[in-house]
Amino acid sequence: MAGPTTPRNLSAVSAPGRDGIGASPPRPDGILKVKGDFAYASDLWHEDMLWGTTLRSPHARARIRSVDVSAALALPGVYAVLTHEDIPGSKFYGLEIADQPVLAIDEVRFHGEPIAIVAADHPETARRAVARIVVDYDVSPAIGPVEALDPERYGHVHAPADYKAHASGNIVHSQHVHHGDGDSAEVRARADVIVRGEYEVGMQDQAFLGPESGLAVPAEDGGIDLYIATQWLHVDRQQMCPVLALPPEKVRLTLAGVGGAFGGREDISMQVHACLLAQYTGKPVKIVYNREESFFGHVHRHPATMVFEHGATRDGRLVFVRAEIVLDGGAYASSSPAVVGNAASLGIGPYVIPNASIDATAVYTNNPPCGAMRGFGAVQMCFGYESQMDRLAAELGMDPVKLRRLNAMEQGSVLPTGQVVDAPAPVAELLRRVEAMPLPAAAYRRTGDGVDLRELPGGVSNSTHGEGVVRGIGYGVGIKNVGFSEGFDDYSTARVRLEVINGAPVALVHTAMAEVGQGGVTVHAQIVRTELGVDLVTIAPADTRVGSAGSTSASRQTYMTGGAVKSAAEAVRGTVLARGRRRHGWTPDLVAGLRLVDGKVVDRADAVVADLVDLLGDEPVDETVEFRHRPTQAFDRLTGQGFGHVQYTFCAHRAVVDVDVELGLVKVVELAAAQDVGKAMNPLAVLGQIHGGSTQGLGLAVMEEIVVAEGRVRNPSFTDYLIPTILDTPPMPVDVLELADPHAPYGLRGAGEAPTLSATPAIVAAIRAATGLALNRVPVRPEHLTGI
Repeated sequence: MAGPTTPRNLSAVSAPGRDGIGASPPRPDGILKVKGDFAYASDLWHEDMLWGTTLRSPHARARIRSVDVSAALALPGVYAVLTHEDIPGSKFYGLEIADQPVLAIDEVRFHGEPIAIVAADHPETARRAVARIVVDYDVSPAIGPVEALDPERYGHVHAPADYKAHASGNIVHSQHVHHGDGDSAEVRARADVIVRGEYEVGMQDQAFLGPESGLAVPAEDGGIDLYIATQWLHVDRQQMCPVLALPPEKVRLTLAGVGGAFGGREDISMQVHACLLAQYTGKPVKIVYNREESFFGHVHRHPATMVFEHGATRDGRLVFVRAEIVLDGGAYASSSPAVVGNAASLGIGPYVIPNASIDATAVYTNNPPCGAMRGFGAVQMCFGYESQMDRLAAELGMDPVKLRRLNAMEQGSVLPTGQVVDAPAPVAELLRRVEAMPLPAAAYRRTGDGVDLRELPGGVSNSTHGEGVVRGIGYGVGIKNVGFSEGFDDYSTARVRLEVINGAPVALVHTAMAEVGQGGVTVHAQIVRTELGVDLVTIAPADTRVGSAGSTSASRQTYMTGGAVKSAAEAVRGTVLARGRRRHGWTPDLVAGLRLVDGKVVDRADAVVADLVDLLGDEPVDETVEFRHRPTQAFDRLTGQGFGHVQYTFCAHRAVVDVDVELGLVKVVELAAAQDVGKAMNPLAVLGQIHGGSTQGLGLAVMEEIVVAEGRVRNPSFTDYLIPTILDTPPMPVDVLELADPHAPYGLRGAGEAPTLSATPAIVAAIRAATGLALNRVPVRPEHLTGI
């Protein structure tokens, strides 16, 4: 069967060998994306394909009495209407716990849950067929986070012990971290000041611009070839194989163009539905969600309620902290257990506190499922503990930055989990640097005609002319883990091939890394140029023909797959030099000092000892390597002790805002950041990551929230779910530190998530400074500022 037709996409990278580590060569996909020529998954096409569509529940909680698909099947052009009864294998899947039905069986647990799928010869025919499916529901009141904690009164989202990590009511997962003795009267008596605060974080969406989409093509061997926008090819396959009743070798995935992810593509969505329809019909099936369906089709950031209590001495030394966190996991587990682990272990922030008690719990509810999103449990906690630091500073009459620096962790500090920070932790220095940055100009400029409206809150809409506008400045700093944690076997695979093509040495890099915009395809080429000294590097399409690269999440891909590419390139270099030693009789001492530079083999004195083309000849060198970081361990369930995280990353922000206190309008004037990245592999890409993460933090601070009422999503569109535009995004000066982590490849640190943490509390702190209001919930809305 013919393969799918796809427009141009990522392939070759051709640049001077000097474009190695530390340079900022252009992205191979950059020009294509700017010109609109890049091929996204939604652009895939097959001459014989059908279109798939999903019937979704309009209710958050209901029993399904019956499903009648006869009218849909009778519609001309419809090839298949499938329910759970048509699934050939397992009816359940899940990222960590197999608790989610592929198609609803006898009940629905969230608004938008898939019930049936349709394949038709035209997308409009498929939509009409879905509208003809008749479902008889017995609707019940939705269970929210408050009700979930009282299952005896309100019931269970899942029957006790079914598909769950624990047999304890509606609890998905809980983690306790206890360090010192913060509960004792003696310890509490040491605190001259105690502040208590309750905080809430709303449900944020990843809001990627490319909706879920893919193309499933049945193969002659009875298998399926899936072309898909995802974050983790191998785990998608791992979840789908039992459902399709196919072995892994017959489910082959190739990465299609991805239009953003931020965690929202870590769980499968339409992948398994497209494959089921292709398997059933024997024809290629394409599914592309529209924007509204995308809001129902992927997980979101966990809403959180948090209660913190901090105690400190009069001179500002932290004595103890207590925290109780409840995360709304929604209807299914997704990655909630790992999010809970992050929230608990990172819950006190980047501070040294001798006594800490953190209790974090995720609950099942009838709200939309929540899982991975940039920051992964640490974002919610950062808003809580940083708000507390500002409250504590106010109570002590101390500068908030001074208080943070006084208690900042550093290399050698002990975390509440008992883990020693064994790499640079420049928290105080980041705060110092961001505080020292020049402040922006006055609140707004006056022109000959009066105030420049573009400089004012809501100014482009002529909402205010400067009356009631007050400026505020706020700070935030956060700590985020890098990589998979708690004993997970985190590894990545890379294959590097070096050969002569048209008289020049050329390297091919093959991994299963999902390029979702983070720039891995650029960095991998930089690594190979650095290690092998070649100009021409080709990045092969990511697919499951090579071993797993893990997920493009947890700020791990440059560390892990970059580490695998580095190791594979080193193995290639070793093989090449061994070949030279055999051919030319090089001594071990000579070989130890040889390097590959600009297509030559050079010694310690930079003298050329061989030409790479001559050494390779007609015999390519091909090496495949699995790279692992040092092992971590699961946290003790009762105490939370353990070496849980492989690496930590830190970012500090200073926000400057103007607030119209009469209208409740906010303008973020500037959002400055300082971040330690260990090694800036591609400095321009690092800035892009910091700017992007900061902007998502801004969105959570003042505009982004999925509004859920009685389990129903009220704003599934970009008309009503607001994300920052270029008009909302302020100047973002950035100070980048490069303090090498001795345990990481090139000393690098994951850079993409940390800025998302501290941007939100810094902005809210600045709004508090301007208004004097407590503001214990994000996003901050105009009614929170005006009381209307």
